[in-house]
Amino acid sequence: LPVHTQLPDFRLLECRGQSLGLADLRGKVWIADFIFTRCPGPCPRMSSRMASLQSNLSSEEGLRLVSISVDPEFDTQEVLAKYATRYRAVEGRWFFITGDKTAIHSLAKSGFLVGGVDDVTLHTTRFVLVDRQGRVRGYYSSSDEDELRMLQNDARALLRETEA
Repeated sequence: LPVHTQLPDFRLLECRGQSLGLADLRGKVWIADFIFTRCPGPCPRMSSRMASLQSNLSSEEGLRLVSISVDPEFDTQEVLAKYATRYRAVEGRWFFITGDKTAIHSLAKSGFLVGGVDDVTLHTTRFVLVDRQGRVRGYYSSSDEDELRMLQNDARALLRETEA
C-alpha cells in the first residue's frame, strides 16, 4: 500500500474523558472517519458501516476505529458518548474524539489530506486507513461495498505486515 502522508502529532478529547493522540495510537492499525452527531444523511450511514467494520474485524486485536467530530461546539463528550452507545462502540476499540475546531480543521486538511471542515456539512465521507507508524495508507468510499471490502483486506494486510 502506498504511503500518502505522515500524520502530525495531535491530541484531542475522547468521549469517555481521556485524551487521545497520535502517540496513543502508535503500534495500532486504525481506521478514521469524520462525522457529526446532528448529521441527517451520510454520518449515520458511515457510523453504521463503522459498526460493521468493528464487528467484521473484531478478531483483529491490533485494530482501532477513530471517529472524529467536525462539530465540537455541539458534540460534547456527553453527546459523543451517547452516540457511541447508539452504535455499540466497544470501549477501547472504537474512539469518538472531539476538541478545538481549529485543531480538527487543521488535522483534517493538513494531516489526513481530506479537506477542511469549516462547514461541517462538507466534510469527507471517506474512511482513512492509518498504519502503526501513523501514516495514511488508503482512502475508501464509505458508501461503496467493494471499497469497504478492500479496506478490510488492506487493514488485515497492514496488521500482518507489521507483525512479521
